[in-house]
Amino acid sequence: MRRTILLGSLMLALSAPVMAAQVYKWVDAQGVTHFGAQPPTDAKAAAVDTKIAQPTPGFPLPAKAAPTLPPSADDKQKAADEKVRQEVAQQEAERAKYCDGLRTNLAQLKNNPRVRVSDDNGDMRRIPEEERQARITETEHDLQQNCD
Repeated sequence: MRRTILLGSLMLALSAPVMAAQVYKWVDAQGVTHFGAQPPTDAKAAAVDTKIAQPTPGFPLPAKAAPTLPPSADDKQKAADEKVRQEVAQQEAERAKYCDGLRTNLAQLKNNPRVRVSDDNGDMRRIPEEERQARITETEHDLQQNCD
């Protein structure tokens, strides 16, 4: 199987120069230049060399410079679309992080009856059961509103 594919690829690569047709160039009476596979009968045509010159070994090829055209409406629209996609992706990542935090807090509140929180002064205090239940309800509500 590999030999067949290799042989087929080799034959295809070597047959490209054989299949190349001769191209002719001529100028009509109105001064318009034409190209074609058949020369015209009423005008003088010159054969065009279609072979690609091979680069000289040892010399680097020059880098192709991108054309510097003014941005078109499509380019501006693509840039705006990309900016919106990035903003949406950033917002989605922030929302996912927020939801993960809510889920972690809810698990801590449900699994630990003795929850301690930090006061405004930085002191740790244990919250009463009523406050814990209120925080569980609030966290579940936030999860339903923002994360489901």
